[in-house]
Amino acid sequence: MAPRQKLLLVLIDGLGDVAIPQLDYKTPLQVANTPWLDKLAAGGKNGLMDSVEPGLACGSDTAHMSILGYNPRKYYRGRGAFETMGAGLEMIPGDIAFKSNFAYLDKESGIVISRRADRHFEGLGPTLCDALDGVKLPSFPEHTVAVKYATEHRCGVRVRGPRLTDTITGTDPLKDNLPLIKCAPAEDTEAARMTSKLINELSDVFYQVLTKHPINDDRKKAGKNPANCILLRGCGSCIDVNNIKQTNKMNHEILQVPSIEKLHGFKSFLIAPTCIIAGLGMTAGMDILPVEGATGDYFTNFQAKGDAAVKNLTGSKYDFGFLHIKAVDDAGHDRNIDYKIKFLEEIDIMMGDIIQRLNQDDGENEYTIIVTSDHSTPALYGDHSCEPVPFCISRPKYALDPSFGNGDVVTKYEEVEAARGSLGRFCGSQLMSIAKSYMTKN
Repeated sequence: MAPRQKLLLVLIDGLGDVAIPQLDYKTPLQVANTPWLDKLAAGGKNGLMDSVEPGLACGSDTAHMSILGYNPRKYYRGRGAFETMGAGLEMIPGDIAFKSNFAYLDKESGIVISRRADRHFEGLGPTLCDALDGVKLPSFPEHTVAVKYATEHRCGVRVRGPRLTDTITGTDPLKDNLPLIKCAPAEDTEAARMTSKLINELSDVFYQVLTKHPINDDRKKAGKNPANCILLRGCGSCIDVNNIKQTNKMNHEILQVPSIEKLHGFKSFLIAPTCIIAGLGMTAGMDILPVEGATGDYFTNFQAKGDAAVKNLTGSKYDFGFLHIKAVDDAGHDRNIDYKIKFLEEIDIMMGDIIQRLNQDDGENEYTIIVTSDHSTPALYGDHSCEPVPFCISRPKYALDPSFGNGDVVTKYEEVEAARGSLGRFCGSQLMSIAKSYMTKN
């Protein structure tokens, strides 16, 4: 009997970078000591990937949709629904939701002094979310509000009630020291006008609750920024994987959204670092696996994630495992070059363990491993950029002995070497096709 083909996609968030003067004009990935990733590249096929399309500095949500085979220009309805579902709030058709930040607002000037009231907010976030959950909107008594803590300084906010639409703007100015934005209609409809008025009132109500909260009294006394504002970002409604007809946000086309299993034939799991990624996986019908110690930040337990991926992929239930790692992206956003290198090296150790353990499986399964990213987050910029990301597809046995494989000329896993690979440069929408072709021919 032929072995069962299984796929592990390891996505290192924010992996790509640019030449950095302090590193002799090399990237963190070029400088990092990554012998296992290099072995994987040497035994496999390599290339550069634009997660959505060349020249687009995309977000993680649209990148993941493209990589999994969902055209974001067709299916994307805002990241708020993903964050909210991942945080544990149920969504039904008609709800709208936001990926939201706890921020510090100077009410007198209307300036958002800091879009992140505090990066390390785990001890405060749940309590403040409890205070906001269920707030009443005096002008909109038919509508209800639910708030749930997500990770770090983030929370999910859901609004439920009649005549809501996601065709509105958010309140996030996107940079510190800029005025809080007033929510406005994105299209000329009564529903958009009503919804934007509701959201502006919600923003004011959140401020009133937070500014009076004892936690913020204590923070001000300690000389810390109060978390007195919720930035309502990325309004969206949920897509459904059960072939329920949906209305597209951009052109109102009627859509049917297939699950990963229907789209690709894989029973899949996702190990997610953040609520937004978990919510996206949920909408695609993936099983979300909780992993103790997998916090999605600088303190995450890489080994625990790797252990969970191996355990579940070697079992009988799943054909496709998606292991997402976040810490490298945080280091890029924080412009911390040393941390980016440090985490890349720790991830490489995890990859070595995964490669060796999958290679020791009993022979009933044949494994393919992909290592890539959703976007570049250069430490020089502190934000997402349009540079393509390195991509490698290989098998554990080829990493351990490249002579078994049909690799290309690449010998090191990094941006410049990847450009020499046999896969060339391609878009994320081709990833699953490349994977399935490799699994059947190699």
